[in-house]
Amino acid sequence: MLNEMMHRPVVMEKVLNYLRENQRAFTGGVKEIEDFARQAGIPIIPHETAKFIDFLCAARQPQSILEIGTAIGFSASLMAQHLQDGGHLTTIDRYPLMYERAKKNFEKNGLKQKITLLEGDAADILPNLEGPFDLIFMDSAKAKYVEFLPYCMNLLDMGGILLIDDVFQGGTVFDAEETVPRKVRKIHRGLNNLLDLVLNAKNHRSCLLPLGDGLLMIRKESATNQFIPN
Repeated sequence: MLNEMMHRPVVMEKVLNYLRENQRAFTGGVKEIEDFARQAGIPIIPHETAKFIDFLCAARQPQSILEIGTAIGFSASLMAQHLQDGGHLTTIDRYPLMYERAKKNFEKNGLKQKITLLEGDAADILPNLEGPFDLIFMDSAKAKYVEFLPYCMNLLDMGGILLIDDVFQGGTVFDAEETVPRKVRKIHRGLNNLLDLVLNAKNHRSCLLPLGDGLLMIRKESATNQFIPN
């Protein structure tokens, strides 16, 4: 399986190499999962993105985390290690193989009590999920990001942060739609709609980071979950 996020970074190669090679490696179970995923080509967040999320969680100390897109449990394990007593993480994945691998990793690393793993399509689960969450990390079907956005904002606590991964598609998100292969036009359209909606809003704070294939950050700063344009 090709891990596309590792092969379409949006920064200069020498900068990327520095980010990946000169930041401290993780330890313990988190490192084991990361190493296994790299060797097997399983899609997980690249090291530079993981280091940022690790720093953010250490600084913010979220107590209620939601993840959409578990894969084999790398990012969930990374975030869950920052949970204090009583903290909890909920993660969603619709692929049975990923679900089983993540479940085993959580058990192996002693995280079973801190993590609830939900198997199914986020489109079915999100409308019925109870919040609020301090931090939400969305790393799933890119074409559905804009569809999942209202549910995420509704589940997010005031002042909470939503992280959305892989929003640049190797930079092709900026290309004209007719130049993009038909098989990825739905993703292209969905990501452009997402960026237009979020970046032009005046009622929620947002920023973009050129980590991996692009990371969009949103801070909930309004009681309305809608994004009001300037």
